Amino acid sequence: MRSKLLNEFRQTAKSNKRFELPQIYGHIVEFSGDQHGSRFIQEKLETANSDEKDQVFQELQMNAVQLMKDVFGNYVIQKFFEHGNQVQKKVLAGAMKGKVVDLSMQMYACRVVQKALEHVLVEQQAELVKELEPEILKVVKDQNGNHVIQKIIELVPRQHIDFIMNCFKNRVCELSTHGYGCRVIQRVLEHGAEADKVVIMAELHQHAQQLIPDNYGNYVAQHVIRKGSPEDASKMIATVTKDLIHYSKHKFASNVVEKCIEKASIEELRRIREAASVTGPNPEDLNSPLALLIKDQFGNYVIQKLLNQLKGKERQSLVDAIKPIVYPLKSVISKQPASAIDR
Repeated sequence: MRSKLLNEFRQTAKSNKRFELPQIYGHIVEFSGDQHGSRFIQEKLETANSDEKDQVFQELQMNAVQLMKDVFGNYVIQKFFEHGNQVQKKVLAGAMKGKVVDLSMQMYACRVVQKALEHVLVEQQAELVKELEPEILKVVKDQNGNHVIQKIIELVPRQHIDFIMNCFKNRVCELSTHGYGCRVIQRVLEHGAEADKVVIMAELHQHAQQLIPDNYGNYVAQHVIRKGSPEDASKMIATVTKDLIHYSKHKFASNVVEKCIEKASIEELRRIREAASVTGPNPEDLNSPLALLIKDQFGNYVIQKLLNQLKGKERQSLVDAIKPIVYPLKSVISKQPASAIDR
């Protein structure tokens, strides 16, 4: 049941009455768990003086964990990590002690854990992170927990997350083909130490043929091409080029092929063009590899991407290979891809 004060507050939107923080003292927890009350407290904390923050904090402190898990209350706790003093942040982080795994895998509390990691001192960061060690793989694969692990990789000094990096060894393929694990692997490739990236990349290249056509692994392969070192990107592009026709006709792998075309060097692009434009002895053969790509629901986008990226003689070479088959193909493929390639 809402208190009389909260009911009155919720009706103020229809009147000119304006509330201030001191008017809701004694009801801070109740207001924090209400959609409108929570928003009000968040706004006021941004400009509140130290006495007002102290009073709000005293009321919240005993219910901090409960509010962390609340659909509206979690935002109030997050706001304290942003605008509270160092003592208040330390107390809130202390309230998480012994509960970090549970909070990290809870829909709303996982956001609070991430916010805490952004604002507490390194010593408390390390304490929070250490609790995850026994359940690290479970948290990595969790729909909420994976966001916490990503934030840890971005923010926490490397010396405190050995156990996280160690859990990836010999599991890179397993995690890269997991709906949530693939996100964590991508964060390591962005924010990990160079030594960690080398280990991760070695396993990625070893299992590239499995990752490229995978529902989730294809995103990791694309990440390597888009943001990896030139050497790692070239290795991935070479792997794709070796089996270009097969990958181009695959729902997920074709996205990797298109990313290769976008990021390839002039020489790599030439090899991709050669692999894609095989026509056989009869240039008008509608069953040649090139014709099969144009007919394919995914492969035709690869050809369109090639036509957009190639320049000069290389582009003309592909155009010359397409010309003898593009018009006969119009009778056997859908209008949209045929028209796009014709243009």
